[in-house]
Amino acid sequence: MSADPAIGIAENYSEYVGRSERRSALIHPDRVAALASTLDLQSAPGVGEALPAAWHWIFFNPFVRRSELGIDGHPKKGGFLPDVGLPRRMWAGGRLRYHTPLSIGGKAERVSEILSVTSKSGKAGRLVFVTVRHRVMAGESICIDEEQDIVYREPPQPGSAAPVAPPAPQDAVWSEIVAPDPVLLFRYSALTSNGHRIHYDRPYAQVEEGYPDLVVHGPLISSLLQGLAQRAKPDSRLVRFDFRAVSPLFVDRPFCVEGLEGDAPRVLRLWAKGPAGNLAMTAEAEFE
Repeated sequence: MSADPAIGIAENYSEYVGRSERRSALIHPDRVAALASTLDLQSAPGVGEALPAAWHWIFFNPFVRRSELGIDGHPKKGGFLPDVGLPRRMWAGGRLRYHTPLSIGGKAERVSEILSVTSKSGKAGRLVFVTVRHRVMAGESICIDEEQDIVYREPPQPGSAAPVAPPAPQDAVWSEIVAPDPVLLFRYSALTSNGHRIHYDRPYAQVEEGYPDLVVHGPLISSLLQGLAQRAKPDSRLVRFDFRAVSPLFVDRPFCVEGLEGDAPRVLRLWAKGPAGNLAMTAEAEFE
């Protein structure tokens, strides 16, 4: 076997490419109402109505026994997702295509497949990127086709400085302030069955993963951006949403979700802006 670490990873984990799993869920109105309350919305869509964009993320998530959890609070790696030998993980971005709305109160199935496992080296050390495709189906219809990028990283080096995030755009047409208090992070973790301790366990987040405080969920930020996009185009249907995480956001530090018209018709350019004006997430939404 080659001594090149990147080649070694490709050889060791190529067996995971093509691995798949299926999970079914009832798009239960009580959970939908709970997310609406968590996001502080005045009302929630009801039975028979379309599930809002990104709200499928509160379904299909395994809630495993405590003995099957890793130290980070996630299910132990080595099942569906590969164990790449790196302790830190984050949702780095994704690409969603919305074909047919999911109906609240109906049944759905998510079929997941690992598309790639890629090793890279960066300033923060060794990184492994895993891309997973999710297809959410109602009967024979594909409602959502999604690619999710997960990145695994080495532990933080003692005394290492956090990367400096680029500045966010200053030309927003739409802007909403979000106050991410601990209750919001806790409730979103509970609704998404997300046990990752960086979102609710401050000592773990600071000591083990090197963050200054509790971390706001990437999917939550993406969900808020999709909500902003839909409010900007209330009479159009969201058909595509691509996003990429740039820098983390933290509890009790208000941030903004912002956007403006894109360069192409029916396209919006969106981003999340941190309290110091730093760029936290970029996104693009397309409507029909």
